[in-house]
Amino acid sequence: MAVPLGRITGPGPGSLATPGRRPGDRRTDALRLRVDAGGHPPRGAPWTNQDDGPGAALEEKAATAAWKTKPSWDIVTTRDLNIPAAVQRFMAKRAHAHTTEVAASHSVAVSHPHLVADVIEQAAHATVH
Repeated sequence: MAVPLGRITGPGPGSLATPGRRPGDRRTDALRLRVDAGGHPPRGAPWTNQDDGPGAALEEKAATAAWKTKPSWDIVTTRDLNIPAAVQRFMAKRAHAHTTEVAASHSVAVSHPHLVADVIEQAAHATVH
């Protein structure tokens, strides 16, 4: 089932992503802290307003989608205010990904580093030949 890119990347229920954002658009530190980091600023680094929006990640065309031929793993963040959990689940299902769900924000690597490391290790062990 093909889903138009706008339906995946645009704001949806539970998303505070700003419609029509372009690279270089700025959000306030307070909004970035809430939306991107779930209220938890990264430790060891100043919280800055360096926000390029979705940028090239949504504009560049891949020659081949790796998830069509390679095993995939995904962490669905159920408290993500950028990408709604339903959209994350759709993408994980489409990729036939081994999926882990966690009640975390978009910055899951900051709030749950051990979980992220565990999923990476699972993927590495499963794909070693």
